[in-house]
Amino acid sequence: MGRAFEFRKARKMKRWSAMAKAFTRIGKDIVIAVKEGGPDPDSNSRLRAVIQNAKSVNMPKANVERAIKKATDKDTANYETVLFEGYAPHGIAVLVETSTNNNNRTVANVRSYFNKCDGSLGTSGSVEFMFDHKCHFRIPKGDHDLEELELELIDYGAEELFVDEKDEEDENSVDGIMIYAEFQNYGALQKGLEDMGIEILSSDFEYIPTIQKEVTPEQKEDIDKLLEKFDEDDDVNNVYTTMKED
Repeated sequence: MGRAFEFRKARKMKRWSAMAKAFTRIGKDIVIAVKEGGPDPDSNSRLRAVIQNAKSVNMPKANVERAIKKATDKDTANYETVLFEGYAPHGIAVLVETSTNNNNRTVANVRSYFNKCDGSLGTSGSVEFMFDHKCHFRIPKGDHDLEELELELIDYGAEELFVDEKDEEDENSVDGIMIYAEFQNYGALQKGLEDMGIEILSSDFEYIPTIQKEVTPEQKEDIDKLLEKFDEDDDVNNVYTTMKED
């Protein structure tokens, strides 16, 4: 298995741990998608992807429809995706991915978290080079043969495929296949899967560290204090680090 598999395995139990935070992120993603491409998912591939993600976290259909309607209102503020870079204690590089409608607020909050937890907010490009920007899709495992499917999807940019077992705590979850590709191949891979008639359960983007650093339990406690600050902030979508996960 490759790096994407190890990364997924380490993060699987941490992603979208709080349902309210998941719904908040989906709502922002809907606004961004509708503002960019309109409210019709048939003609807006980004909105189709967000709706798929909403289903994957069991967001009620009424919530999705309400968010789409709200996003069409010209008075609804748009969200901007902003990436912050810095260092946690003990030299651990950190990427903080946010969606915000008030950049000044978000910058101030992120800076304060770094400062209060003995970290430091860096400049653009200061740590991003330590990560590979990837996209991924999750599809039902069904009767797919992994090797045959990989050969079919290579032309669309697929790099790594592996089986992703269902979430035992979610009765609607099914065994799936994760497909990873370079960030820029997201559109081509989405179209390829749709043209092949393959259901997309969810899709997203991730930063996978190219290097990882081992830390002691005591050092991890220091780093986790910073990560908890980010996790509590509604503007923060994801946090990626070079800390080696257990």
